Amino acid sequence: MTGMTRPENILGTVFGFDHFRPGQQEIVEAVLAGRNVLAIMPTGGGKSLCFQLPALMGTGVTVVISPLIALMRDQVRALREIGVVAGALTSGNTEEETEEVFQALEDGRLRLLYLAPERLANPGTLRLLSRIKTRLIAVDEAHCVSQWGHDFRPDYLRIGELRRALGVPLAAFTATADAETRAEIVERLFDGAAPETFLRGFDRPNITLSFRPKDKPRQQVLEFVAARKGRSGIVYCGTRAKTETLALALAADGHNAVAYHAGLGAEQRRIVESRFSREDGLIVVATVAFGMGVDKPDIRYVVHGDLPKSIESYYQEIGRAGRDGAPAETLTLYGADDIRLRRAQIDEGLAPPERKEADHARLNALLGLAEARHCRRSVLLGYFGEQAEACGNCDLCASPPEIFDGTEVVRKALSAILRTDEYFGAGHLIDILRGVKTDRVMQRGHHSLPTFGVGADLSKGQWQAIFRQMMGHDLIRPDAARHSALRMTARARPILRGEEIIELRRDTITTRTTSRPAPKALVAEEDEALLAALKARRRALAEAMKAPAYVVFPDRTLIEMATRRPTTLDAFAHLPGVGAKKLQKYGRVFLEIITQAPGQEMHPARLKLAGKDSGPLFDRLQSAARALAQGADGCEKPLGCSPGLLARLASQKPSDLARIERILGPQRTARFGARFLEILTQV
Repeated sequence: MTGMTRPENILGTVFGFDHFRPGQQEIVEAVLAGRNVLAIMPTGGGKSLCFQLPALMGTGVTVVISPLIALMRDQVRALREIGVVAGALTSGNTEEETEEVFQALEDGRLRLLYLAPERLANPGTLRLLSRIKTRLIAVDEAHCVSQWGHDFRPDYLRIGELRRALGVPLAAFTATADAETRAEIVERLFDGAAPETFLRGFDRPNITLSFRPKDKPRQQVLEFVAARKGRSGIVYCGTRAKTETLALALAADGHNAVAYHAGLGAEQRRIVESRFSREDGLIVVATVAFGMGVDKPDIRYVVHGDLPKSIESYYQEIGRAGRDGAPAETLTLYGADDIRLRRAQIDEGLAPPERKEADHARLNALLGLAEARHCRRSVLLGYFGEQAEACGNCDLCASPPEIFDGTEVVRKALSAILRTDEYFGAGHLIDILRGVKTDRVMQRGHHSLPTFGVGADLSKGQWQAIFRQMMGHDLIRPDAARHSALRMTARARPILRGEEIIELRRDTITTRTTSRPAPKALVAEEDEALLAALKARRRALAEAMKAPAYVVFPDRTLIEMATRRPTTLDAFAHLPGVGAKKLQKYGRVFLEIITQAPGQEMHPARLKLAGKDSGPLFDRLQSAARALAQGADGCEKPLGCSPGLLARLASQKPSDLARIERILGPQRTARFGARFLEILTQV
């Protein structure tokens, strides 16, 4: 290649860079050679250029599959600014914009065509891409193909089929992919045939990493932002309501702040995105719906007001800061409520048990980062398979925490888990360790365990911090099959046997997490996992009907289920919101969740009596009928009573033999009448 055909010349004359960033040139050359490529590069590492530059060399159109309209519009606008003919076909286009794109394709002028993955469901898309001489498919944010990942987009699953139909090479790019996700990308996009893979590191050395336990979290956020007034930043919150209240608090404190979440109208979201891209010093307080498509290089900080879902989510979200390479900062706040929320979200999901276990392990890894004893960056990069020395640019490098030998307290906790058959959550285990004689402790006989009261010297909050650190070390995981009861991992066994020691941080155990009362929980801590499981089943049923969840049962009914834990349909029928039809339709389904056993089989005639005093009466009559089926001496011809007849007796409660005979007839009355009358008159 000579002159303008050399990548280095286009890099300079079109994109204005003197040299490639680390890793870019090798990827560009592989794409130009027509090889399938998978590139994992850090956010801000220049992924887009790796497919944009090759698109300008040779003929044909490079088709870019990208997950967000805002991302596509930003890139198209940026390309047009540097003289590259690019366009996007999205639902956000005006008629004029769409016509302009088609005209450029007809004229052979368009070099890059951006498409949303949802457009692949349209049969006309394949015909279009075949006609315009597609030369390469580039997939941005390729981790969205991971079916159980944090950004899954179902239509990404169509990309592999598109590649086969067009017979062209494919280049996939992402900044967020652990080994499992990378394997899934290869399987779904490349049919398992390994592409040329480039793993260009996950380190963003310009970003300062810091975590803090929650202690008046709103005030913590306000203080952090106040010290950086006038700088652009993102503050992530776990709920829409929090984004709005915190944005108002920041505005009242003199900051230029707006809220952003999926509940806003499309036009409102576009306005926020546009303002953020063009205004200096704007703070967007958002759910994770914000950020993937915003190509703003000078975001100076990212704050997580609530714990993210996983290390992958955390890494991607903090990666939106400092994309220009200048110093940027992060702060992540976390507390017990965050962990319970994330656990519940996993348990409420529709993933299979093995995926839920993997997701709990991922959350443990994030807790390990939050509770890290040494350099956070080395822990973070280690998760992605990289080794790193102490970075000097995280809170733990700046102020190393006090470490102590936590082997004894951890062994106490593990012993409590083992002696209760790994069947309880942290709340119950802490009651045992602290010697608290709750009703559940006494009913289970756990006050007689050797571990009862061995941890009375520590407060409930301190034990919660210890359990949190144990999760961070991946010594214990919730078991979705047991309503998230804590189970030990293989890593815990050597510690329990006294073969290994373990170090813990003292500061996160002794520091008060908050001086404010915690929000009132919907259910007691020991019932939270069951409530999450019930919600998951409700959600699955509602989705199957394409109806709102409350159509199955309202929250109040599920809360009562989790609290009362009925074990029979009779008891279930007494729950608020359970009528005859819902009992018949859903009773056994939810009892299976509560009892972890097959639902109770019940004849329809008996089911109609569930929850009524005639139900137990039916059972006694049925038992008597079976005992007398061959007469009092067991030698007579077999004779039975149908469930329908027994249900009529239980409902009408006849008080003499004549009335019984009108229901049963003379033959059955002769066999069963006297015993039935005895039962009926005992009521």
